[in-house]
Amino acid sequence: MHKPAITQEPIDATIAARWSGRAYDGQKVVSKEQIIALLEAARWAPSCYGDQPWRFVVWDKNADADDWQKAFDCISPGNQPWVKDAPVLVLACADTLFNHNQQPNRWAEYDTGAAAENLCLQAASMGLMAHQMGGFSPDAAREAFQVPEQYTLMAMISVGYPAEISSLEGDVLSRETAERKRRPLNELFFANGWNQPVV
Repeated sequence: MHKPAITQEPIDATIAARWSGRAYDGQKVVSKEQIIALLEAARWAPSCYGDQPWRFVVWDKNADADDWQKAFDCISPGNQPWVKDAPVLVLACADTLFNHNQQPNRWAEYDTGAAAENLCLQAASMGLMAHQMGGFSPDAAREAFQVPEQYTLMAMISVGYPAEISSLEGDVLSRETAERKRRPLNELFFANGWNQPVV
């Protein structure tokens, strides 16, 4: 499906095209080169002090199906029916301490989100689809993949080529075909003071 954002003013086509779809083509492989391009996009995100607090763990079903399955098993049952066809899974983690001085980094999660969005936008620019999920077990993923306690497990991201929506059914199909919506600009963005409409 193609569901571009309907915007009040024109925005970059890649941003408008990016959306969190659920219908993946399980037969199409995401190449190693494509995966590296996604990670390069994440690597060049901005961060406080240039500290780059993000750490991503990547599972490619076509390279190592067993480890991909271990990651898949950490995903919530509500997401598994559509994630099962995504050939790549990514776990985004945030370092709670600054690298340069080992002090608490209160911006780590913010910066990791920026890196994750860079990955998602790069995916959209390449004709891929990336879907970020909070629906997974951080405890299970930490244990399965030995993620140190210093890191906060933020999100799982599924990546792959979009498929026809005929591969979906029930509530997942309803969500996939629902109209894309965002709150009005003036509910989210203010000019010169809190709750003062920007337009």
